[in-house]
Formats: sequence, structure tokens, C-alpha cells
Amino acid sequence: MDNGRKKGKVIVFGILFWYPLAGVTYQFLHYLIGLRRLGWDVYYVEDSGRWIYNPEKFEWSPDASDNVAMIAPILEKHGFAGHWCFRGNYPGGNCYGMSEEQLFQLYREADAFLNVTASQELRDEHLAIPRRIYVESDPFRVQVKVVEGDLATINALAAHDIHFSFGENLGQPDCDLPVDLVCWHPTRQPVIMELWENPFPPDGKSKFSTITTWRNKGKDLVFRGRTYYWTKDREFMKFIELPRLRPVGFELALEVDEETHKYLTDHGWNPVRSLPVSRDVDNYREYIQRSHGEFTVTKEQVVIPKTGWFSDRSASYLAAGRPVITQETGFSKFLPTGKGLFGFLTMEDILAAVDVIESDYEGSCRAAREIAAEYFAAEKVLGMLMATAGLE
Repeated sequence: MDNGRKKGKVIVFGILFWYPLAGVTYQFLHYLIGLRRLGWDVYYVEDSGRWIYNPEKFEWSPDASDNVAMIAPILEKHGFAGHWCFRGNYPGGNCYGMSEEQLFQLYREADAFLNVTASQELRDEHLAIPRRIYVESDPFRVQVKVVEGDLATINALAAHDIHFSFGENLGQPDCDLPVDLVCWHPTRQPVIMELWENPFPPDGKSKFSTITTWRNKGKDLVFRGRTYYWTKDREFMKFIELPRLRPVGFELALEVDEETHKYLTDHGWNPVRSLPVSRDVDNYREYIQRSHGEFTVTKEQVVIPKTGWFSDRSASYLAAGRPVITQETGFSKFLPTGKGLFGFLTMEDILAAVDVIESDYEGSCRAAREIAAEYFAAEKVLGMLMATAGLE
């Protein structure tokens, strides 16, 4: 609950309305509720020049009305009525929630903003806000662009006062990613633990699962003569034989064509459609809660350089008391592994993790929840972030 003491007004910029699926929704709810619990008067704002994505039609659109209808009731259910605004800052774009006048008044009164996922392009009215916090959820692209001298990226970073990244290993000797010009402070996904209290007891017959995108396009980068891929299919195919090697179920919630669906089923995976899971926050949460745990791979861009990145979705599995087996990025330097959470590089690592989990499944579930409470609880993560930013 809110501690009753207001420290000032803070804005969270993000992509809730732009990409209105449940994983993103939870990512931002954790920030909003967590900051409110720390005593801040919290507002959620999108004020961007980009069109929204309509997940039902699989297309970009200037009409945000359907997305607003999906997300606004969730924000208001959690106590943010009158504290949110979507403004389509493009020709024909509309303003929802707060009025434009109220939004510009908020900009004049706000003490700080968190630009979470670095999704909000900054204009003069944003630059007047005294404390401007950059929160990067996916390291690699920005760091490479800075090294390459990309002025748009450099200027966007310079418009912020302080910079945080989920790449907790950035700047460390074993991280093969330069950090020129920017001092990156480590952070991770905050989680509201109560949202993930699990009413479903551990079920030994349930399946390991994840909710994912099989193939991403347009984000691969060439750096130092090597192509670094931003797609998971390449990584999953390295471990495609996994379901045949252990007698536990492995399920993937994703959207794929018939050929890929057959490829996965032929190798023992259970593919299910991700959109019915992800379009509703309750379905998404229950899907995770009913899972045996998470098995997932990670994009090459955060694995190879050892960025220390960790998934916000995996943090939710842990908070739901479900063990996680995920590809190593260097995160094991910062999070405890070996029971409840496991990092892997090889198939042998995966099989060993499965064996440990199955030898004491209920204990593994308890350990997962304990890791989430100790390392991801929103009050701890955001308290540290705001203190580092000079706001506590």
C-alpha cells in the first residue's frame, strides 16, 4: 500500500498503450505501484510521435482507441484514475485520459521522470523537468550506436541526467561491450510480489513454459565485423532436442507458421498460441502460475557480450514461485543460482538444472519465490534506483 507520504510528482514514460500485451503491462505496473509505495505521486504518460501497434490486426495504426480501451481499465483498477495520459503526438492523434492542458501542467509541476525502455523522445516541455532518468531494459544497441558516433543516440542520452540499465554487468572487465560517454548504473525489473502470489500449488505434471517471439526482424547489428542477432529461433534450435532428453513437458507460447509449428512438435515441444495468453493480464498471470517453471533462451546480443541482463518475464516466474532455467548472460554474478534459478550455456547445464528441480520440486518453487522477494521486490529495486538518482 501507499505509505501516505508524498515526496513529489514523478512521471513514468513507457509503451503500455503502444504495445498493449500483458507482459508489457505488468512491466510498467510494477514501476507505477512500486513508486507509489515509496511515497511518490505517480503518473503514467505516453506522448510520442509513433503510431501504436494493434495486436489483433498485427498492424501499426494512428488510432489508439482500441489499445486505450484495453489498458485504461487496468490502470484505473490499480488506482491510477486521473493519473494517466496517452497523447498521439502525430497528425490526427488524439489525447486520452488527462487533457492536453492537464498534461502540460503536469510537465511544469513534475519533479522527475523515468523514461522506462527509453521509449519517450524528449521535447522542450520534457527537458524542463528537473530530474530526467533513463532506464534501459535491453542493452547492446545503444552502446554500439554510441561507439559508432550516432548523434541521435548520443543526444538522446545526453538529454537525461542519469542512466540505468538491466545490463548489470556493463562496464565490468568481463563484459565485451564498450560503455563510452555514459556511466551506466545497474538496475533490474522491479516486481510487486503480491501480484504474483500463487493460488495454484506446485504440480509435478505441469510443463516448463515461456512466452516468446520465435523470430524477430530488423534489429540485428553488425559490430566489430560480427553480426549479433536479436532473435530467439537461432538459440532455441541449439537446444531443440531438449524435450527428448528428459521426461518433463516443454511448452512454448508463441505465434508461428504451420511449418515452424510442425518443426517444434516433431521435436517434442508443445507450441501454443501466445496471443490468447498475452492479450489479457489475468490469463497471462495464470499461465505463468500454472507452469512447472520457465525454460527459455536469450537473444545473442545480450548473451555473447556478457551484459548481465535478466528478463522481466523471468522475474515474474520467480515471483510466482516457479523455477527458471534461462540462458546465461552473466547474471549469475548478481543473482543466486543453483536452486530456484539456473543459468545455462550448454545442454548439459540444462539437463543438470532439470534434474535438480525434479529432485525437490516444491523446494525449488520456494527458492524461486525467495529469490524474487530478495532481489526483485519493487520497493528494494526502485528504492535503490531513486536513491542513486538523488531522489530519496
